[in-house]
Amino acid sequence: MPKITYITSDGAETVVEAPVGSTVMENAIKNMVSGIEAECGGACACATCHVYVDPAWAEKTGQPEPMEEDMLDFAYDVQPTSRLSCQIKVTEALDGLVVRVPERQA
Repeated sequence: MPKITYITSDGAETVVEAPVGSTVMENAIKNMVSGIEAECGGACACATCHVYVDPAWAEKTGQPEPMEEDMLDFAYDVQPTSRLSCQIKVTEALDGLVVRVPERQA
């Protein structure tokens, strides 16, 4: 199973094994990663699962679709590698993915 590393704003790291086909958000919730709220449950209808994809992984996770871009307008401190974790599907190619959780969610 691919491993994902979540780094919270205080520097704490959580490494989880994520099933292929799940989302980065689902694995954060399942493993109680601090700072991922996911109020809409993964419907891309809020910005409370906002993460910063490590620049080394940005190409592999891809660019946000238009709907995700619209929701990112509501996120806190958006950066070039900002993504909604509900929109990042776990694949074998994402084994080792590193994402950072912002200081707060929108």
